[in-house]
Amino acid sequence: MSVLKIITIGDPRLRKKSRPIRQFGKNLEKFARDMVETMRHADGVGLAAPQVGVNERLIVVEMPEEGFEEDPQAGQLFVVVNPEIVRAKGQLEPGDEGCLSIPGYIGEVMRYPTVVVRGQDVRGKPLRIKAHGFLARIFQHEIDHLNGVLFIDHIQDPEKLRRIVKDQATDEYREEPAGALVG
Repeated sequence: MSVLKIITIGDPRLRKKSRPIRQFGKNLEKFARDMVETMRHADGVGLAAPQVGVNERLIVVEMPEEGFEEDPQAGQLFVVVNPEIVRAKGQLEPGDEGCLSIPGYIGEVMRYPTVVVRGQDVRGKPLRIKAHGFLARIFQHEIDHLNGVLFIDHIQDPEKLRRIVKDQATDEYREEPAGALVG
């Protein structure tokens, strides 16, 4: 397995709509394993193929167990080929999001609290996943990547985007306004 290079904002590949995957096999399985390793290495909860420069519809998602002990899907790994949201339920809810392709920034984004995702596993077998809460948010975020959409595109108010800065003297993090990325 390999850790892949995560591309960052400004790279035009993040803004392209991804192609459906039609070829299943060992190459796709290896690429999916590399994506999982890359996501974990970067301490992420999700990663989409465009974030590693590949214009294909593949996402990996893994909600952490820590802090989500009550959720039966916490700690479960999802590798989904050609994912699509087939149903979104509930009122849009605000929540903070960050992105491995926009390091050092978080912002408040409105998302549905429940989604049903349909797709395939790496062998082409159909999948259907019902996700709630934080897991639903992760799926929406990663599927957005497949359509060339970044979380900052959902931010209406520039004050809802903040930069995370590490104070070198104290080793603590603080938030600062960062509206320049929005708009």
